[in-house]
Amino acid sequence: MKLIFISGPSGSGKTTLSNQILFKNKNGIVLSTDNYYKTGLLNKILSKIVQGYFDKSISFNYALFRKDFNKIIHNGISIFERSYNFKTQIVNNFFKETKNIEYLIVEGIFAKEFARTLHNNNYSFIELKINKKECMNRAIKRDLNDRGKDKINAKRDFLKSWDIYYDKCQNKYKKEKINEFIFTKETDIDKLLGKIFNLNS
Repeated sequence: MKLIFISGPSGSGKTTLSNQILFKNKNGIVLSTDNYYKTGLLNKILSKIVQGYFDKSISFNYALFRKDFNKIIHNGISIFERSYNFKTQIVNNFFKETKNIEYLIVEGIFAKEFARTLHNNNYSFIELKINKKECMNRAIKRDLNDRGKDKINAKRDFLKSWDIYYDKCQNKYKKEKINEFIFTKETDIDKLLGKIFNLNS
């Protein structure tokens, strides 16, 4: 199964790019790390007192993500679709069986560090490079509409998120000999996908 990781700071367009790939190439599925935050009272408390909580690894439900990831990779089947609600801080689980999966996209701010845990380099990695102001405008608009934040808090959280992301993405998450691609506003998506889907084919 072909494996694609998409990473980039908040508001860089990871979800949009993932959906474009699904539209252009059938029989794929996306796992978004945004839908695998930890839940429960403790995590609600931590989200209030830890600045940048949702951008830090302590908020990520690694065990659940690994379980779903392994099921897809080893069996080509997905049983559940998960959706995290940032307003209620709960994960909604929907039964949705998907079979005959040919490729998996892992996208989100934790995609890079999850890729680092794999024992092989047999995947493609796309890093989105979009300017900070554009990312901030997108993130603020999303947070106002979907996450129940006001503009001041949305901007504050974005700036913290930006710093956390690039602090984490230093060389400690760099792996050698992977198929790595940089995606910008000028990137031709069809040429990029041509390279990715023809690798090892």
